[in-house]
Amino acid sequence: MLPLPLLVQVMPDGTARRGDINVLLLGDPSVGKSQFLKFVSKVAPICVYTSGKGSSAAGLTAAVVQDANSREFFLEGGAMVLADGGVVCIDEFDKMRPEDRVAIHEAMEQQTISIAKAGITTVLKSRTSVLAAANPPTGRYDDLSSAGDNIDLQTTILSRFDLIFIVRDVPDEQKDQAIARHVLSVHSGASRPQGVSRGAAAGPGNAADGDADEAEPPIDEKTLKRFIHYCRTHCFPRLEEQSADKLVAKYVELRDKARMARTNSDNEECPIPMTVRQLEALIRISESFARMSLEAEADDAHVAQAFDLFTKSTINAMNAGLINNTERLEVGDRACVGNMACIICILHHSVPGSLYR
Repeated sequence: MLPLPLLVQVMPDGTARRGDINVLLLGDPSVGKSQFLKFVSKVAPICVYTSGKGSSAAGLTAAVVQDANSREFFLEGGAMVLADGGVVCIDEFDKMRPEDRVAIHEAMEQQTISIAKAGITTVLKSRTSVLAAANPPTGRYDDLSSAGDNIDLQTTILSRFDLIFIVRDVPDEQKDQAIARHVLSVHSGASRPQGVSRGAAAGPGNAADGDADEAEPPIDEKTLKRFIHYCRTHCFPRLEEQSADKLVAKYVELRDKARMARTNSDNEECPIPMTVRQLEALIRISESFARMSLEAEADDAHVAQAFDLFTKSTINAMNAGLINNTERLEVGDRACVGNMACIICILHHSVPGSLYR
């Protein structure tokens, strides 16, 4: 596979702007967060999967190692260096030590890793997206607690995530039946030990008799992986001037509503701030929706889609338990908009939207 061009925007003065999107999945256990990360690690052309509990600052960034024979020091790149040009999937993000999370601040925003150890001074590239999954401090999301109590992460790290999804395990009879049928079909279709036939393991009336319908994905993993590679190598859209003006107006409106919400809540600070980083996130998401359709420019429709996705993810996370229902930021339901929408934005690509409608 050919090396991927990186989604870094270089300004006329030579400064580089981050072009990759960072996504955080926060919510109840047993909702498929880890499975989703595993799926992304399979379809992304370049990906490194790691767990927060078993990851250190040196393992994520870079470590200085001394050679046993020559006694000289050399650098060994960590997960975010090895995934340069791809995706880093970090499971159990909340289990990481605070000092280890601080170490990836520079990598998530500037997409560089500065090293000054053992006489080695250098800057490594880490132009990668971050897809992280975490649980609330109590294990499950508590509706009676504020957003700050449910999101036990520092504001400095949360502001670096473009999209923050609150994933809930809400009891629903129809959805529970659909999930149960899917789990049973997966187990009935699982591979068996060599020499054991399907009929020998299934009796009359058993769910494993082959009658269960197996869900077929709308597109196979190989084709999706090739489409990802094509989008990243051939499509580099930019925002139209007229659409940029509308995006600025929406950002100013969100800032004003966030200020009013903070005033009405006795100056209680939200753990997810509304800053210029969120404006840049909206720009990146708009361009990613244009990249889905392989278009050269992001128009008003892409901006509207980006704003809708942003409000249903990050804004809903800001509103969760922070203020009264009458004072929310007019964002609708607090539901995750779907796993495929998440992968669309984290990888700056997607298959054509008609396949998932």
